[in-house]
Amino acid sequence: MDFIDARQVPSGTQLAPDLAIVGGGAAGITLALALAHTPIQMLLLESGGLDFDAKTQALYSGVETGVRYIPLDVTRLRYLGGCTNHWGGWSRPLDKIDFETRDWLPYSGWPFPREELEPYFPRAQSLIEAGPFLYDTLAHGELPGALLPLGPGGVYNSFFQFSQWRGNPQHLPTAFGHRYTDDLKRIPNLKLMLNANVTGLQLAHDVRWVDRLDVATLSGNKFTVRPRHIVVACGGIENARLLLASNDVIAAGVGNQNDLVGRFFADHAIPRDTATLVVFGGEIAGFYKAAENARGAHFRATLSPTETFRRTRQLTGALITVEQHIELDETGKAAVATTSAALGVDASNAHAYSLGVGLELAPDPERRVTLTNERDALGLPRLKLNMTISDDDFARYRVTLIELARQLLAAKSGMLRLDRQTRAEWLSAMEWGNHHLGTTRMHDDPKQGVVDANSQVHGLANLFIAGSSVFPTYGASNPTLNLVALTLRLADHLKGVFR
Repeated sequence: MDFIDARQVPSGTQLAPDLAIVGGGAAGITLALALAHTPIQMLLLESGGLDFDAKTQALYSGVETGVRYIPLDVTRLRYLGGCTNHWGGWSRPLDKIDFETRDWLPYSGWPFPREELEPYFPRAQSLIEAGPFLYDTLAHGELPGALLPLGPGGVYNSFFQFSQWRGNPQHLPTAFGHRYTDDLKRIPNLKLMLNANVTGLQLAHDVRWVDRLDVATLSGNKFTVRPRHIVVACGGIENARLLLASNDVIAAGVGNQNDLVGRFFADHAIPRDTATLVVFGGEIAGFYKAAENARGAHFRATLSPTETFRRTRQLTGALITVEQHIELDETGKAAVATTSAALGVDASNAHAYSLGVGLELAPDPERRVTLTNERDALGLPRLKLNMTISDDDFARYRVTLIELARQLLAAKSGMLRLDRQTRAEWLSAMEWGNHHLGTTRMHDDPKQGVVDANSQVHGLANLFIAGSSVFPTYGASNPTLNLVALTLRLADHLKGVFR
């Protein structure tokens, strides 16, 4: 079945599917594929079309305060496939510790352990097309080069894998909208509607049920959808905006009875040039600097604190990447010569590299999105993002770097220089991952989370949230593989709800 253009739907139309999916990004498309060929009649509502449109993209525009962040109309894409249209394909499962409640990390803990997601990782890995599920099981003898020798300690060689759109010679990551267009059209129980913007979740009189969705197009059409159940899958920022803006019945917004919607926003901090790595024995293996192939996987090595080290030293996640080859100044060369001589190793062929990192932020309720008085072209309030990063986030990462430096010296394989000291230096090198997390966080207690362990909004019988906005803590791993696995778990739950 061809997709439906909402601009052709007459104003005043009422639709009544079993399930409405709001948003056609990785989560919405995954959910539709997972519920294909079930008795559940689905309607997927996507704000954009099949390709980029500037007027639709402008609906994202907002304001940012606090720590410098990416403009809100730049950090996301609003057409079918969502942010998979511009992601880098970096993939890695969350660690077990990422799900744990840690008494030294306020607001930490998922309502279930990683084992709950593990049955869904193989299917998620297949959907993102990242090859066999290998990651840290990649072994030294299987790699096209040598691992960086490290002495015993708290940092280890770990691995990313990369999404590759099947049959694509450029190794581009899988863009869900284009990759799964034909699959979506073949789903008999799915109608997919483009250019359809959900502008409100209208509650029933008893405020325990969402009675209808208000839908509008930029061309002026307006109609309603009255589904039995709803999954909001608009991304980590828009999920919160839709709930907050749906405030006709409850002034604080849908699901916001405890003032949690929009709070705990997070992204992965990516400060550049955090340290200089010197490898005494020559050029580091190529798979540290760029993706290579092993056992059918397109992978890249990284350096990460072990779960034991994170627990004992009270650290959040960090995935350290080797970046550019650099030339040492005279002071650096002297330091290498002195250190290598003291260790009794030959450093005449030493190479130096800058290090980057994907850094997990600690949860912060003041890092949040709120509504402004300004309206977009559909009449929805625009957002303000208050971005924060604490000095403790940097301090925890420095502990990991110092441990890496110790292990390099213990192995007599290299040395490290820390290149960022002050907060101003860290912020001057700051970039972000475009990973939107946490604004509708998951917790069994409605006073601590917006959704429960099944991604159902507390207090509402027919409203669910999909995507990384439900992550209560974030890990350092890129979210796409994990949010797809979580969405597959939600699909299984919905099959039971409709049974």
